[in-house]
Amino acid sequence: MKYGQFCPIAKTAEILGEKWTILIIRELIMGATRFNQLQRGLSLISPTLLSSRLEKLEDWGLVMKKKSNMQKGHEYYATKSCRDLLPVLIKMAEWGMLWTFSNITDKEYDLELLMLYLERSISPDELPDGQTTIKFKFIDINKNSNWWVLVNNGKTDLCMKDPGIEVDIYITTDVKTMINVWMGENSYKKAEQNGDMKIIGHHLLTRKVNSWMKDSVFKGLPIASNI
Repeated sequence: MKYGQFCPIAKTAEILGEKWTILIIRELIMGATRFNQLQRGLSLISPTLLSSRLEKLEDWGLVMKKKSNMQKGHEYYATKSCRDLLPVLIKMAEWGMLWTFSNITDKEYDLELLMLYLERSISPDELPDGQTTIKFKFIDINKNSNWWVLVNNGKTDLCMKDPGIEVDIYITTDVKTMINVWMGENSYKKAEQNGDMKIIGHHLLTRKVNSWMKDSVFKGLPIASNI
């Protein structure tokens, strides 16, 4: 869409204003490089539309496409002009937390996006040496209610199928409770006390979960309904 104006806001809107574009940039800045990684963070986007948006971002100089050295296919990397949008995204998040978060509907509590964020929030350095396996069970989900996060050698892997490995930490809850805890609207302790969450495992790992699974960067931002 062309606005036909020299205004820099209009020129920026021509690039960022298309549906999905700003969320693709969010995923790129957060470290997604593979096409399937981008799709995981944007579960409702079609592969065709994602390809089209990536091509446009490449034309605009926000993305560099390279052949993968380790796997078949290509990888996508944020350029400096793309990374320079991080403060813009943060300001958008602050505004969204203040003025829109209280209007989120139950359908928008996206489990797949939540698990992607939780995987990214884990700090391997805060866990014991060797492998640590965390199992999440969501009692309000009928299909794909079990998820596993494997942490080994500083890397994390998200699994939807039982990896057949001994589990070190079990977290049982519902999607909304997990999101509210991670976003800072609730705490692990309160959720357990209220019976909304169960955390089972070695006490060194379970007594302070947010020491190894960091809270959302949005934690602490004000919400209009709370002001």
